[in-house]
Amino acid sequence: MNNILKIIPLGGLGEIGLNMMVFEYGDTSFIIDAGLMFPEDYMLGIDIVIPDMTYIRRKESAISGIIITHAHEDHIGALPYLLKEVNAPVFGTAFTLGVIENKLKEHGLLSSALLHKISPDETLNISPFELTFIAVSHSVVDGVGIAIKTPLGVVIHSGDFRISRNPVEGLMTDVGKFKKLGDQGVLALLSDSTNVEREGYTISDQEVGETLEKLVTGSTGRIIVALFASNVARIQQLIDIAEKMGRRIIFSGKSIEVTVDIAKRLGHIDVSDNMEISIGDVKNFPDDEIVIITTGSQGEPMSALARMAAGTHKQIRIIDGDTVILSSKFIPGNERAIAGIINKLYKRGANVIYEKISDVHVSGHAFQEELKLMINLTKPKYFIPIHGEYRHLTLHARLAEQTGIPGDRILLAENGQVIELKEEEGRIADNIPTGRILIDGKGVGDVGRSVLKERKILSEDGLVVVVMVFDEETGVVIYGPEIVSRGFVFWTETGHLLDDAQCVILEVVEEIGPEVPDRADIIRVKLQALLKQYFYFTIRRRPTIIPVILEL
Repeated sequence: MNNILKIIPLGGLGEIGLNMMVFEYGDTSFIIDAGLMFPEDYMLGIDIVIPDMTYIRRKESAISGIIITHAHEDHIGALPYLLKEVNAPVFGTAFTLGVIENKLKEHGLLSSALLHKISPDETLNISPFELTFIAVSHSVVDGVGIAIKTPLGVVIHSGDFRISRNPVEGLMTDVGKFKKLGDQGVLALLSDSTNVEREGYTISDQEVGETLEKLVTGSTGRIIVALFASNVARIQQLIDIAEKMGRRIIFSGKSIEVTVDIAKRLGHIDVSDNMEISIGDVKNFPDDEIVIITTGSQGEPMSALARMAAGTHKQIRIIDGDTVILSSKFIPGNERAIAGIINKLYKRGANVIYEKISDVHVSGHAFQEELKLMINLTKPKYFIPIHGEYRHLTLHARLAEQTGIPGDRILLAENGQVIELKEEEGRIADNIPTGRILIDGKGVGDVGRSVLKERKILSEDGLVVVVMVFDEETGVVIYGPEIVSRGFVFWTETGHLLDDAQCVILEVVEEIGPEVPDRADIIRVKLQALLKQYFYFTIRRRPTIIPVILEL
């Protein structure tokens, strides 16, 4: 057996999301996380994006486990697709598994999945690996980092983490455990880079709680708080504030309701029966006795908050005196949708509070001083920045060098690059094919660049369909030419344009007589070229031309 530890990122190094990583030693492999990414602007019609799993298919028999660090979509969203490739056991904390169970049930995979609960107090053996788990503070409960004991030494995977100065209960990073590992010797640290551009420390959950309490105290109307459904600690803070102020709590939105149900069952949320009321009962209580916790903090068009803002929510109509709090970060790409909802809420008379004007959100990812502290606690021989776009990884590498890690021991890798650790050497040794798989409805990977290019052309330049029917014996046109335009021009406003296009079509028909072999195919090709040329010359547009030529 070669004494080589291989670490292979399949997603998450060079982008935000898609987190997935393979660890290999000899004939044994395991995977950390299986995340998705939401589509970028150019991915028209795409629902989600997952990592390319070609490498995992090749290694299927060697994969002994899948370890999930926490219950965010960028770490669990691709798990149903991964389990269709490899039926390995899945390990996660209680809350993480609760969310996973719900996701696998939706995909019809729960009955066949092998789910195993882990906790920070136990050790998991995947020989020759020995894994211990470390509680970390993040914007979801039950998150863990992982200390991986290998034949070459201990490798630490930080997971998504922060080191808060005043954490609320249940959201504390076990700094002592990281320090103990550092004192014993750490071969490599793989550390979250997401917030490396932010100086100082993250603000504490306690400070956010104090801000929220002031907002609730100062409001005489209803309080509506939109947040990430997974932010269980924030939900409990709001419950405690509502109870203190004599208000009732309403949970609105499917994902919030599912999360609260899981968290209640596991003891992460405590709300008395007389405090919680259903959305249908809101009319039975004064406005100053209501706190609604809802979905829609990212401007999702079908969310409860979006429907409230649009005036289409069945039970809640925004009125003067309502205070709406968006207790979440504006994820890049969602700013326009969020701004649209904020504007609509203001138009309906609400007072809107969000992160740009008040401290109503705390990031779940460490700022610079916390990242430096993690490096100083663990004192790794090698440093590997993970989770972030390339600029984040680069800046984190520079930060590590500032803390004293030699430049030749900082391994700045991207997706598909194989990191090799040996007894006396660490290097980026190889590349394996990787990429992104686009999910469109039930289609997995059947939409590629060419399809996206076609969708982009259709969205920008529209479509022109030409329908004609010939008599097969005589070659005479017995129907058409009919021109149907979609997303191109309005017939009523520019009918002359399409009338002139008909002349172009008839000229082609006359030019290619009935005696010409394969006449329909020739007309079809020529029409595409001449109509494209005609429309561009006339109005500088390039619609997609689809000639439908039939012979009867």
